[in-house]
This record gives sequence, C-alpha cells and structure tokens, in this order.
Amino acid sequence: MKVAVTCENGSVFQHFGHTPEFAIFDVEDGKILAENVKACGDSGHGALAGLLADEKVSVLICGGIGGGAINALKEAGILVVGGMSGPVRTVVENWLAGKLPVNLNFMCHHHDHEGEGHNCHDHKCGDHCH
Repeated sequence: MKVAVTCENGSVFQHFGHTPEFAIFDVEDGKILAENVKACGDSGHGALAGLLADEKVSVLICGGIGGGAINALKEAGILVVGGMSGPVRTVVENWLAGKLPVNLNFMCHHHDHEGEGHNCHDHKCGDHCH
C-alpha cells in the first residue's frame, strides 16, 4: 500500500491544494519499506488527486483540505486523513500504529471568505482550516 503526505521541508504541509510535494511511503505489514518525494510542480487542486491516483496511493495524510478535493480523492478511491501536523515520517508511523489523534475539523473553508482582506494563496491555512 502507498501512503502520501502533503509535505514541505519534511513536515506535513497545511493546505492540500498548494502543497509543493508529497512524501510517498510504501508500507506493508505496518512497516515503512520505502519513502520518496514527488514534486507537484504547478498542479492545481484537481490535478493533485490524479497525480496521487497515478502513483497508486491508497491513503492521503494532510493538514487542511477543501470539500472538492476530498470528493475528488474519494472518487479516486483514496482515503483522506486530515488535520495532521508534524514530521511526515512520524505521522505515517503513528498512522500505521493506530496512534494518530482523530481530528474531524480539518476541512478548509477559507475560500468562502476570499475578498474579505484574505488571500488564500498567501497562507498555510492556520486558523482558517476548520
């Protein structure tokens, strides 16, 4: 199975649609067998789901993510585990061990208020991901 994590500088990136890269882990029997990094280039929200599907990813671990991206990932058969932070390898190890905290409030809603003094492209979700 492959597990992808939104990534920047080895940590979970907090906005799926703007992630610069994915850390992709090959896992089997609860252990990490291999890890590599896949750059996203200029891929947008919709293309990222396709990129992960092409890589045969089964699980995405991320910080914040919007509803459209969640739907695209679900359609591709990818499980989304959101609201995470910290070093990517540690997060994957904790997920494999069943030790990730459950965070049900990981959806990004900040696009709803763009134009109200907020430019969603200049942040990493922060307080705007609910």
